[in-house]
Amino acid sequence: MANSRRLSKLLAYLRPHWRDATFGIIALLIVNGLGVYIPLLIRSAVDRLSVEFSFNQIKYLVIQIVLFASAMWFIRIASRIWLFGVGRQVEFDLKQRIFEHLLKMEPSYFAINSAGDLISRATSDVDNIRRLLGFAVLSLVNTLFAYVFTLPVMLGLSVDLTLASLAVYPFMFFLVYLFSDRLRTQQSAVQERISDISALIQEDISGMALIKIYSQEENERRAFANRNRDLLEANLKLAKSRNTLFPLIGGLATVSSFIIIWLGSTRIANGSLPPGDFIALLLYVERLVFPTALLGFTITAYQRGEVSIDRIETILTVTPKIKDTQDTIELPLYQVKGKLTATNLSYTYPGSTTSALCDVNFTIAPSETVAIVGAIGSGKSTLANAVPRLLDIEPGQLFLDGVDITKIALADLRSAIAYVPQDSFLFSTTIKNNIRYGDPVSEQEQVENTAKMAQIHPEIINFPQQYETIVGERGITLSGGQRQRTALARAMLVNAPVLILDDALSSVDNQTATAILKNLSGGTQRKTVIFITHQLSAAASADRIFVMDKGKIVQKGTHAELLEQPGMYKTLWSQHQIEELLH
Repeated sequence: MANSRRLSKLLAYLRPHWRDATFGIIALLIVNGLGVYIPLLIRSAVDRLSVEFSFNQIKYLVIQIVLFASAMWFIRIASRIWLFGVGRQVEFDLKQRIFEHLLKMEPSYFAINSAGDLISRATSDVDNIRRLLGFAVLSLVNTLFAYVFTLPVMLGLSVDLTLASLAVYPFMFFLVYLFSDRLRTQQSAVQERISDISALIQEDISGMALIKIYSQEENERRAFANRNRDLLEANLKLAKSRNTLFPLIGGLATVSSFIIIWLGSTRIANGSLPPGDFIALLLYVERLVFPTALLGFTITAYQRGEVSIDRIETILTVTPKIKDTQDTIELPLYQVKGKLTATNLSYTYPGSTTSALCDVNFTIAPSETVAIVGAIGSGKSTLANAVPRLLDIEPGQLFLDGVDITKIALADLRSAIAYVPQDSFLFSTTIKNNIRYGDPVSEQEQVENTAKMAQIHPEIINFPQQYETIVGERGITLSGGQRQRTALARAMLVNAPVLILDDALSSVDNQTATAILKNLSGGTQRKTVIFITHQLSAAASADRIFVMDKGKIVQKGTHAELLEQPGMYKTLWSQHQIEELLH
């Protein structure tokens, strides 16, 4: 069942490129036809020369063989170009499919599956399938044609010698059968160990600063050594199996040549076998030795490909939980006012028994700035992720301009919401390109205006290359505050009606944060702003404040209103005032 499923997947990969695959197979057909004809040509010449020697006949034979061999050579090259090209085309298609599929997946998918493992599947495993559909298909088809064309001719020359020479082949195929499951299991183990190492390397490179801060180089070295040793052991087991099987296959294939020489020489001596038939049989057996010996390498490519098909399909068969449905509603950007409504909004993370959000209710008016405060783990970031539908929330709980966000086309919903998460991720490109990432054709003037609103422009113009400064991987060359304000400028440039800042100004001082909020809440194109923060001085300038605790909104009101009533906000503000005095 599993083998038939893998075969159907292979055929599906090949289907778009059936024309090149067909040309390659036809070329192999011609090559094998010529390969069968050349020994017959030599056989006829030998028989004629054994009766009457003629130099002209030898010259004519050599010319024929050179011409046919040259034709075989050119056609074989063409077959390799076509079939190997199919492998490369499938490699391109699979990488494109995997990448496009990953773009559709929700963030929680990447929290469960490590980046290193996904990279390994999209590179190493795709490469294995490329080899399977290039080298392995060529070898298997070539071997099949070699046997189908050669065996009938050999049987026509001598049935008993042919059967005697092929007597070892059943043992060869039995060996392959015995080793196939072991090779598949061991190849799977190798691929898993490669994924483990890729995941560790990717994680350690991303967290190199942390490793050095806590002086954990030795622990990480040991962790890598352990995974590297696991990979070595898996590779050695696989190599042991392969190095046992393949020499046996090659040795048994060579035995058939010895049988022909042994029995054939005896027949020639007693006159029952013409010399031409003997030479033809010997050439045919030699012709079968190479594809048969190559069977071992073909098996390796096939086993790798089988394992890799399963690993790649594990990615491609996962259905995105957050996607557009048949009853999706289009909501053009120009129609969006920015009103947000939550009705008994609840959410529990998969595998958790505690609700991250529990019966949250609110209405945020268009162009209103709302600050959300609360202790760590109170559900603030979960609420921020729910609005642009980064979480798979149930229908009928969250609305944009009165429309259920689960019914709005994802592209429309997310174009209406600019979101700056806690992790101010920047791409390894210029500051200018990072700011205009959401609108790559934005002019320099627009980029600078948004940078000014985000209070980052004065620092950018002091950089040697100003807006053309390369920020390095993940923005490592910038400070935390600079990264946050650059990410904020990026969100502001797209001019979405709703802006969500998830603790996105935590590395910015209170005065700058307050100035940024005033820029957002002023002007003719005011946005609906949800400002999640621990900076109460900045929060105090918001139109309203929501206080969250244990997944619920426990208080709502302006800064002045909340200070007049007992509760969490008053306590938090008192603590903030004490901290300000201590500083």
